[in-house]
Amino acid sequence: MNALDTKISHHAAPGAFAQEVAGIFDELGLSLDASRGTDLEVRSPIDGSALALLRTDRAGDMDAMVANARTAFAAWKDVPGPHRGELVRRYGLLVREHKEALSRLLTIENGKILTEARGEVQEVIDICEYAVGLSRQLFGLTIASERAEHRLTEYWHPLGVLGLISAFNFPAAVWAWGTTVALVCGDSAIWKPSEKTPLTALAFAGLLQQVAAEYDLAPDHLVQVAIGDAACGAMLADHPDVAILSATGSVRMGQDVGVRVQRRFGRPILELGGNNAAIVAPSADMGLALRGTIFAATGTCGQRCTTLRRLIAHEDIRAGFVKRLIAAVGSLNIGSPLDDATHVGPLIDKAAFDAMQRALEQARREGGTVHGGERIEVAGSPDAWYVRPAIVEMPAQTDIVREETFAPILYVLSYTAFDDAIALQNGVPQGLSSCVFTGDVREAEKFQSAQGSDCGIVNVNIGTSGAEIGGAFGGEKVTGGGRVSGSDSWKNYMRRVTATVNYSTSLPLAQGVKFDLDID
Repeated sequence: MNALDTKISHHAAPGAFAQEVAGIFDELGLSLDASRGTDLEVRSPIDGSALALLRTDRAGDMDAMVANARTAFAAWKDVPGPHRGELVRRYGLLVREHKEALSRLLTIENGKILTEARGEVQEVIDICEYAVGLSRQLFGLTIASERAEHRLTEYWHPLGVLGLISAFNFPAAVWAWGTTVALVCGDSAIWKPSEKTPLTALAFAGLLQQVAAEYDLAPDHLVQVAIGDAACGAMLADHPDVAILSATGSVRMGQDVGVRVQRRFGRPILELGGNNAAIVAPSADMGLALRGTIFAATGTCGQRCTTLRRLIAHEDIRAGFVKRLIAAVGSLNIGSPLDDATHVGPLIDKAAFDAMQRALEQARREGGTVHGGERIEVAGSPDAWYVRPAIVEMPAQTDIVREETFAPILYVLSYTAFDDAIALQNGVPQGLSSCVFTGDVREAEKFQSAQGSDCGIVNVNIGTSGAEIGGAFGGEKVTGGGRVSGSDSWKNYMRRVTATVNYSTSLPLAQGVKFDLDID
């Protein structure tokens, strides 16, 4: 199941992008075999053209993958942590070597502008460096024992097979966040990417498989890729030999996957929807707030889990700020993400466009005034879905405002008292990312306190998107509570052991319990 050349076929008539993809795979030393695959057609959101035809994995394939992953884990867990880190170090160097080719592949398949794609590939490189350092820092604890001549310690062991389900919007970074950390922790991994971006997965995983094949300590099948739809992900979630299931995507997906994993007492890591807000206070640096707001609301064409979806502006500055915001968004360059002058690329597909239009219609019914949001025609791309980002002035936080629509829609609300702004920020089911633009230290500190934002990510004078890999990434409420990477999230990929050693000649019990026996 490791062989990439059994995954990909080009039965579809190859266009310019299909040919470029084939060339990129050749440059990476990976095969694009045309002999198999008619199940899944992959299309570029740039122009709607076909990139490749892939076969998908069935139940028997998944069972074989998990069995192979279990065998790989049995060998890999005995490799010392720093040597596991060496594999990841070599992989990071190879990704760095091919950064531009990987970035172009990601843009062609995903549609995000090239500078963002380069940033995502850099995230993969950065998390490799982070994981290498972590491989020497899987620290336990020494705990004070209440019993004389006893040592009480806590340490960590590899846990098992990681199943990782990723979304289309970050088709490489999210996988790398979890997988590189899991590898240095001693786990094996199976990656089920979005069926909208499987080529990126095959490329990034293929390079890791190259490195593993040349590393004497790495067993076969250490990292595998499963291509398929939601049913394929459900197989991973249900499989009793998948110890950890990390899933990034919609709340609905997470509810299904989370229950499946919990039912069998596996370990779920869920990073789900966001409905992120920015509070703009009268004391804010308005230029800073404007720049931060625009990128957070329009980056990746609004298709980030950390996308800014709600702007909560003080009533004294709302009118002027929104006027500048509408003008700035209206001036954005919308077009091919491979053009360096482009600010906003396409939506992933027609379904995303239709969902955006339904949300805007509901916003109008709920009293909103919509600026932008229309489809943009791009020459040579009649089957692509480019849009003008929408600014929607709302009278209140209505039902549609409380929903996450995965598109560039920014709802604008007002507040008078700062506590009211915090209440609006927290008044949605999601709890991923949040920010405040203010020059008032009291507001900044309160926003970060227990009285402030209820999100997993809390920013001051910076937008809601663009998290660094060192901080734990994830959120609360229906966002799932998971932390896929950063900080001490490595513990999610290991099992904790508490050990007591008695080096005395007596057998005292804890809490002073007496249990005397007359034994010679």
